[in-house]
Amino acid sequence: MSYKTILTVLDSTQNAAKVSEFAIALANRFSSHVIGLHMETMAAVPVVAPMEIPDPASIQAIQDIAQKETKEIAQIFEQKLSGNGVSHEWRSFVSSVGYTSASAVDSARCTDIVIAGQSDSSSLSDSRSDIESFLFESGRPVLLVPYILNEPKPIKRVLIAWNGSREATRAAFDALPFLKEAESVEIFTVDPPETATQSPAMAGAELAATLARHGVKVSVVTKSTSGTLSAHAAIENRLSDDSIDLLVMGAYTHSRWWEMLFGGVTRTLLDSMTALTLLSR
Repeated sequence: MSYKTILTVLDSTQNAAKVSEFAIALANRFSSHVIGLHMETMAAVPVVAPMEIPDPASIQAIQDIAQKETKEIAQIFEQKLSGNGVSHEWRSFVSSVGYTSASAVDSARCTDIVIAGQSDSSSLSDSRSDIESFLFESGRPVLLVPYILNEPKPIKRVLIAWNGSREATRAAFDALPFLKEAESVEIFTVDPPETATQSPAMAGAELAATLARHGVKVSVVTKSTSGTLSAHAAIENRLSDDSIDLLVMGAYTHSRWWEMLFGGVTRTLLDSMTALTLLSR
C-alpha cells in the first residue's frame, strides 16, 4: 500500500504555497501523482440594490474576484509542482456549495489521500465545514496541515489515538505507509473500558501485533486519568511531551450532529492542532 494519487485542496491564496509544499514532500516520498483542486465559489446570494433587485454589476464584481483568486492559486500550484518535477494536474470547478459539490467529492473518492490546510480560526468556518464533508462523503483519509507548521519535516514519530472504534481502525490502516517508515509508532489509549473481550490493560495490544507483522516499530501506552483529564487533553499533552510528527485518529466516533452541537475530541483537536493529523471516517 502507498499513496500514489494525492488530492491537494487549495482553498485560498494564503495556504496554497504551503499545502503544495507538503504535497510535494509526500509525492517525492511515495512517487505520487498530485491533483490540485480549487472550488471557485459562485456568487449565488443576490446582492440587493436600492430597488430591491439583484445588482448585476455587484454580482459580476464578486465573480471576477473569485476567478482572479482561482488563477492565482493555479499559478502557485503549477510553479511549485513543475519546479520540483512532480507529476501533477490541475482541477477547478465553479460551485455554490464549495467542496461539498459532487465534482469535488468524486475527485476525492478516486485518490489515495487528501491533503488540506487547517483553518487559522477556531470558529466553524466554511473551510472546516468543507473538510468535514470530505471526511463524511469521500471515504478517503484526510491529512490536515496545521497552520502553525510552516514547512514539511520527516515523519519519524507517530501517535495513534486508539479507542477501538471503527473510525480509529480505519485511520490506523489508512496510515500504514507512514507507520511502516516511521522510527517509532505509539498506540495511545485513554481510560479504556473493560469489555467482554478485552481488559483495559490489553487495549491496543492486538492492533500492535498486527502492525508489527507489517514491520512497524510499535509500542502501546495506556493513560489512566481517573476522570480528571479529558481524552483530547490527554492526547494534546502526549503530543507536546513527545514531539510527535503525525497524529493518527478516527473522526467523529459519536454522531456527527452530536459533535457539532456539543463538541468532542475530533472538533477540539482540530482547533488546537500542533502536528500533522491524519483523519479517517
